[in-house]
Amino acid sequence: MRAVALVRGRRDLVLLEAANVLGGVSNAVVMVVIPWLILERTGSAVAAGVAGAFTALPGIVVSPVAGLLVDRIGRKAVSVASDAFSALSVVLFPVLDRVGLLGYGAILALAVAGAVFDPAGYTARKALIPQVAQATGVSRDQVNGMHEGLFAGGWVVGPMVGAIGIATVGSVPTMWLAFASFALAALAVLAMRVSNRADLAGQALVETSPWHSARAGVGALLRDRPVWLLTIAVAVIWLLYMPTESVLLPVHFQAEQRPEAFGLVISAMSVGGMVGAFGYGWIARRTSRHRLATSCMLLAALAYVPLAFLPPPLVMVVPALLLGLAWGPMEPLLNTLVQDRFPEHQHGRVYGVQLGLFYAAPPLGQLLSGAAVEGWGVQVVFWWVAGLMVLVAGAVATLPVLRGLDGSGNQVTPASAPRSPGG
Repeated sequence: MRAVALVRGRRDLVLLEAANVLGGVSNAVVMVVIPWLILERTGSAVAAGVAGAFTALPGIVVSPVAGLLVDRIGRKAVSVASDAFSALSVVLFPVLDRVGLLGYGAILALAVAGAVFDPAGYTARKALIPQVAQATGVSRDQVNGMHEGLFAGGWVVGPMVGAIGIATVGSVPTMWLAFASFALAALAVLAMRVSNRADLAGQALVETSPWHSARAGVGALLRDRPVWLLTIAVAVIWLLYMPTESVLLPVHFQAEQRPEAFGLVISAMSVGGMVGAFGYGWIARRTSRHRLATSCMLLAALAYVPLAFLPPPLVMVVPALLLGLAWGPMEPLLNTLVQDRFPEHQHGRVYGVQLGLFYAAPPLGQLLSGAAVEGWGVQVVFWWVAGLMVLVAGAVATLPVLRGLDGSGNQVTPASAPRSPGG
């Protein structure tokens, strides 16, 4: 029986990671195509910045809702539904284009619609990790590293697929590839045999609304000050960094009419992120979590500096690779901290709040960077971003409270956890 359980567990691990990779590929294709399509049709960096900001906004509202849905409706159900709706949102690009209705407003509306579903799928897949890890007998550190590494692997393939698609068949037809990836991701999770919902072990989910769920997640995070501070620090770094992928690099390479170079640089970042994430399990056994978190932030900020000088693409891939490599362990570290320091029945809510903050931060940076590029040019904005990233990473690394990441946090066993709206 044990052998059968292990075989089923490994099958579920393969299916989960297949969906994970396909999710990365599809989102990366969309991320490359949408700003390029907007620049093709409007020629405006501000329009690209507005689109980047608007597509981030749904995550602010949806992520806490996603956490509630994961905990209430179930992890598999939410993941499948999310990918199915994402597939529908991207297939409407070629459909509307065929009938002549794909203007800037329609592009923006579809981009926002697609962004509504992404946080739910991402949160639901992460919530499946503990059960899959237990079934396979593999440590959570290893599965977390594998999960984030393979997701980054999807972002290695996706930008190149998107760039090649733009250069060959065009921006809009490339969305058919994203549609296929989303659909296959939904089927992979649907085929998993793990339970749909977490074992609550006597816990009652008494939140009656997304607002109560968000409050419960925020309350849990606030009680764990080191994880809360790290979450805020990551959100600030995302605010500074995200315009690079959604505004600065697309404007730079679109002016040179080099979609393949854009895809190459984004893929180099993703290769680094994949290697860094895969290495997380090995690194986690050899260093403290505090040291790992601060090193990720500092090294990523320093790697961004040469990137900001906009060297030729073949040179630019080197700092892009190093930036991804430095940041790669951060995502599995965040997963592990939630899984180790919070009861399982809180995971969806905590992930939802974290993801909501990570979505809330970038829109301001994207709007400001779009306007700044038109006023000062890409190069000047790159220098400002590099300087601010180094300043923020250096300041956060000196905060003593982050040393608490090496403790056990406020973890309690599900059987003894209090039954209250705060979890």
